[in-house]
Order: sequence, then C-alpha cells, then structure tokens
Amino acid sequence: MLFRTFITGILLTAGALAQMSSFPKPNYFRETFQKAQTRVQLRDPVKLKDFVVDGKLELSLKHYLELVMANNTDVQIQLISLEVPKNAIQMAFGAWDPTARTSFSTTRSTSLPSSALDARTTGVAKSLTQPYSLSYSQTLESGTNYSVTFSGAKSSQSNGFNFYNPSLTSGLNFSVTQPLIRNRGVYVNKLPLMSAQSSYKISEFNLTSQILGLVNIAENAYWNVISARETLLVQEKARDVASEYLKYMQQQLDLGALSPLDIFNPKQRLAAAEVAVSQAKFNLAQTEDVLRHQLGADLDPQVRMLPIVLTEPVDPGPAEAITKDREQEVAKALNLNPAIKANVQRLDVDDLAIQSAKNGLLPSLSFNAQYSASGRGGIYYPSASSLLSSGGGAVEPIPGGIADALGQMFGFGYPTYQAGLVLTLPIRSRVASANMANAVVQKKSDSLALRNQQQNIRLNILNAVTALEGAKEQLKLAIIQKGFADKNLDAENQKYKLGTETNQNVLQAQQDLATAELSVVTSQIAVRTRLLSLLTQTGELLDERGIVVK
Repeated sequence: MLFRTFITGILLTAGALAQMSSFPKPNYFRETFQKAQTRVQLRDPVKLKDFVVDGKLELSLKHYLELVMANNTDVQIQLISLEVPKNAIQMAFGAWDPTARTSFSTTRSTSLPSSALDARTTGVAKSLTQPYSLSYSQTLESGTNYSVTFSGAKSSQSNGFNFYNPSLTSGLNFSVTQPLIRNRGVYVNKLPLMSAQSSYKISEFNLTSQILGLVNIAENAYWNVISARETLLVQEKARDVASEYLKYMQQQLDLGALSPLDIFNPKQRLAAAEVAVSQAKFNLAQTEDVLRHQLGADLDPQVRMLPIVLTEPVDPGPAEAITKDREQEVAKALNLNPAIKANVQRLDVDDLAIQSAKNGLLPSLSFNAQYSASGRGGIYYPSASSLLSSGGGAVEPIPGGIADALGQMFGFGYPTYQAGLVLTLPIRSRVASANMANAVVQKKSDSLALRNQQQNIRLNILNAVTALEGAKEQLKLAIIQKGFADKNLDAENQKYKLGTETNQNVLQAQQDLATAELSVVTSQIAVRTRLLSLLTQTGELLDERGIVVK
C-alpha cells in the first residue's frame, strides 16, 4: 500500500512542478542522461567558388574581406571565444534555480527486547520503518529562500502496546528565510549577474578590437599582393626596355657603328633586369600564398591552385582628397575605439565589485519562519491503552490508512509554528576588509589603465595622421620624379642617336625611370596602408568596410 502511495506522490508532485515555468522541459531527462557529444565538426570554407571567373579567383577588396570574415580561422576562434562569457551569464542565473529532492528508504531490524513491554509481547523485537520525503526549495532575487517539504513514513513493530501498528504518518512543512541586512534586496543579489553581463560587454569590445586587428592584417595582405604585382609589372617593363635597347645596340654593332666592347654594358643591364623580374615573381607567389591563407582558400584543394586576380585599383586617387584633422581623429578614436570602451566598461565591473565587498562587511541578520502540519493513520488498537488486561475481552482494532494521515495533515488540525532571528556579528572581519581594499585598488588601477590607454591612442593617432600626410607628400614627389625620369630617358635616347652621349647615360636613365615608377607604386600602396592603419586606430575600419560583428 505504501508503495502505491509512494508512486502516486511522485506522479502528483511531478505533474504539479511541471506546470511551473522553472521546471525542466519534457526532454530534460533525455538531454541530461544522453551520451556527451565530444566530436567537433569543422565547417568547410564557403563562397570561394562564387568568385571563380574563367578559371581565376577574381576578388575586389569588399569580396575578399567577406571571404576573410567567413573562412578565416583566426576570426572564427575570436568569434567562438564569446561563448565563454555568455555562459557565465547563464551560470549567474543559476543562483535562483529551484531544487527538488526526494528520498525513500526502508529499514528492517530484529533485536533482543530492551524493556519489559517488549519482553511481555514477544521474545524478539522486530520493526520495519519506511520513510519518504519530497521537498522543493528556491532562492528568489530578493534573497528570500523558501522551501516546501512533504514527508511520510510507515512503521510497524512487534510491540503490542503501540496504539498504531502499522503507523502511517505524514507531514507538510513550509519554511521561509529572509536576510535583513547582508544579502538583502534585489540589487545586492543581482550583483554577480550584473558583473557577468558587464564582463560580457567587455568581451564584446575585446572581440571587436581583435577583429579590427585581424581585418587590418588581412587587408594589408591584399595590398601586399597588389604591391608585389605592380612591382613585377614595373620590373617586366624595365626588362623589356633593356631588351629593346640591347637589340638596338646589337644592330649598331652589326653595322659597325659600335665597338664590340660597348655591347657588354647593355647585356649586363638586361641580365640585372631579369634577376629583378625573377625576384619579383617569387615575392608575388609568397604574398599570394599569404592571401590564400587569409581567405581560407588553402583549405579547398580545388581553389588553392587557381590564379588570383585582385581588381582593386592601386591608385588611391588625388592625395588632396584625403584630408584628416589630427584632433578630430583623436576625438573619433576616444569615442569609437573598442579598447577604450572595454576599459570604460571595466570600471563598471569595479563598481559592482566594490558594492559586493561592501555587502560582505555588513553583519548577517536573517528572519526565518516555519509552519508545519502533521497527520497519523494506520490500524488503531484501543486495548494498547492499558498495560494490564481488564479481563473484559479483547477490543477489536479500528482499521485506518494513509487517507487518515493525509486528512489530518491537510485539515491543519495539528499545526506547529516557529519564528526566529539569527544574527551573525563579525567582531573583526579581516577577509571582508581586505576584499573591500582590493576592490578599491582594482578600480584605481583600471582608472590609470584607462588614462594610459587614452594617451597611447592619442599618440598612435597623431603618428598615424603624420604617416598618412608623409605618404601623401611622397606620392606627389614620386609622380613628379617619374615625369622627369621619363623625359630624361627620351632626352638621353635622342642625344645618343645624335652621338653626343654614351650608352652608359642611356642605361642609367632607364634605371632611373624604373626606380621612379617603382617609387610611385610603393607610394600609392603606402597611402593605402597608412589610411588603413588610421582607420584601425580610430575604430572606423569595420564600418568603412561594411563589416558587422555578430
């Protein structure tokens, strides 16, 4: 009978708790007891084949950065790192998770009689005890802890002088504990949650800062490929000029207008040009490998060997159109740079830590109240009320059961009330005092770190603006230098044909033109990369490139 009551109690309690929003979902047990999934499956690179045109991987800067954000392994590592502080928020909510507990045990014992009553009824004392309990408890956001406990037991003994044998008891207990000083109120009890939420914001800012750096590295890799490509074109052009000049000199030699000793200088110049072209080719191959790594093409066997065509123009446009005010850029950085935002948010965490330490200094005073009701049932033996037989004949036992015990319990006819206060007064709390001192020191340290970060950001912005202005000026001068080098080569060619100059001056003019053209390319790329560095320092790079971190 007790077993049926036990099963019924579990089913009724589970059904009641299932109606509560805090009770686990129907698939709770399946998710809890299923085998842990330790296998990690990594996603293959995506969207690469969307940009394959005529057997070549054709990429603009926008499309390239799109592939970097989708496939770059370093980016994926940074994105997944945000899950840890997110889980910390869920852990903070765990302080208010309810707990249900149930227990059942059975104890059967046989012993020698220990009293005259036991010896009078039987030579051996036997007993069977089967207690059962079911409790539900939860701590609320205000710090209030409440619990509801239902308990029951069945016991039977060989002692014939018990009124109830077997005896069925039940009890219902309600208890509440409310902190009155320490841990009192919603704000104090939510401090760990608010700290976890602030830490999550810090992690978001740190993630943005890391993504800024990775995008900066990726875009530099893009411009490095363009620089290597343009350098190769300049070197090939210089080689072609040297080759044409050698052909012209060979014709002069064949006609007898040139000394055989003068042919070696053009040949040496062509050989040097061939060496420069070879070096430029290998440098281009290396930068392209870096580019493939950045966008994840090295993970796809069908794409990794495709030639790369970058469509972004190397010319940044008129240098006069790129104007940056130093103080305005500093103001932007102080407002937008995620590293600054992370340090500001860290001060909020420090304030919460100080409040938590202040709470730890307070004495602990709690109010507790308890109410319980009980009931008893079972087979009642009226004759057990007398130790000696009256000789009037045996009195028939009165049957009873669990219904009697539950009826008395829910009738609340036998209540028990309890209320009290518990005061814990720390005479000397060194740990709490040290925690408060550490919290204050930490905030001061973070405040100084914020100031240092602001100073460093300002210095970096000023350096970046200066570097950008210098790159713009160098580009202007490089263009002027190229124009003069081009005119000088034409002049040297004309003078050589007129016989007023040697071929050495022509070769030098060719070298000067190649150097000037290479200087223009280098200066154009420098303007691009200096502007990229400035956008990274101010924190505008992601917005400028249309990148949203989710």
